[in-house]
Amino acid sequence: MSKTTFKNCQLFDGAHDAIQANSWFTVNDTGRITAIGTGTAPSSDHVVDLNGKYVMPGLINAHTHITMDPKVGSGDTGVDEVTATVRAVQNLHELLKSGVTYIRECGCTFNIDVALEKLRATGKLTKIPNILPSGQPFSMTGGHGDLPNFGKLVDSPDEMRKAVRTALRDGVKAVKLMATGGVMTPGDFMDDPQLTIEEMSVAVAEAHHKGNIVAAHAEGNPGIYNAIKAGVDSIEHGCYVTDDEIDMMLDQGTYLTPTLVAAWTIPEFGPGKLPDWEVKKSADAWGDICVNIEHARQRGVKITLGTDAGTPYNDFSMTPVEFELMVRNGAPNFAALQTNQNSAALLNIADDYGTLAENKIADFLVLDRDPLADVKAVQQLDKAVYKAGVQVY
Repeated sequence: MSKTTFKNCQLFDGAHDAIQANSWFTVNDTGRITAIGTGTAPSSDHVVDLNGKYVMPGLINAHTHITMDPKVGSGDTGVDEVTATVRAVQNLHELLKSGVTYIRECGCTFNIDVALEKLRATGKLTKIPNILPSGQPFSMTGGHGDLPNFGKLVDSPDEMRKAVRTALRDGVKAVKLMATGGVMTPGDFMDDPQLTIEEMSVAVAEAHHKGNIVAAHAEGNPGIYNAIKAGVDSIEHGCYVTDDEIDMMLDQGTYLTPTLVAAWTIPEFGPGKLPDWEVKKSADAWGDICVNIEHARQRGVKITLGTDAGTPYNDFSMTPVEFELMVRNGAPNFAALQTNQNSAALLNIADDYGTLAENKIADFLVLDRDPLADVKAVQQLDKAVYKAGVQVY
């Protein structure tokens, strides 16, 4: 078995608030790290000199919509399956180039994410991130997911049970539920409750029976409370999370994916281009979101890295910007970067991804500047991206 040693780098392993100077690590031909250390690098079949640059783990974006078009306020979900598939592959390439080596899809037209992950896993599709697929999100009729070709509409616990069982049979690994209204749909608001506790509890039970996870789009109340009460694994957005709900999340180990980028881009780039009602929803909430998410983080809620990529002006290159927004809103640099490790834990892939250590998969980025000193270093456009020890960008 041949091995490659990467030497002469400044290593941020993702787990410790420190840069390990003059580091090296060895990767075997299955893409796993077999040894890691500092000082003189061992002999190896191949040696790559990283010339003193900074190495960090590949990014794990826990909330994307790869079939959406961020230039369209609705996400343009109504396109045909071929167009949506071509768009998804292009968006996956852009994610990987930006440094994202693993995603959890959180709502996908035609279950395209399931098919693309099967192609990737069998080597028929290359230069894309690994995908934890969700297929279509589950929404009530008239709810936040009731868009063309998008949501799977369910209106009772029995309908939910059948729909989730069917999705799991078809390859879904991360169930997505719509617990509240949202920004992109004109007929509802963040504080509109949608799927009921009973409906969501059935989805959680069926997914957990198969060892799969459940995410809930939940922006306001009582929908956030309902989703936590139903036992979901992660709250997506959580704009108006309360202290009582934080207590519940801490008790249950519930994760929070704030997707700050998605909330920021609409009032930043949308005025005059998006409908006034859409811009107003996001602009009115932005200040509250910043305060509430940082409060949840300070209280100990596990924050994950996710961007809602595909929503308006939120393109597939912007995952590193999420770190910047977290720091701007009060998180220390290391805490912002740790969201990547939290994403690995939520997705149940932490044995292989999220940090760089022996026996982990060698998904990593090579940067010119220190990400612990300035998280904007991760936004470098020409950074090197490696998957399983092989440079892909």
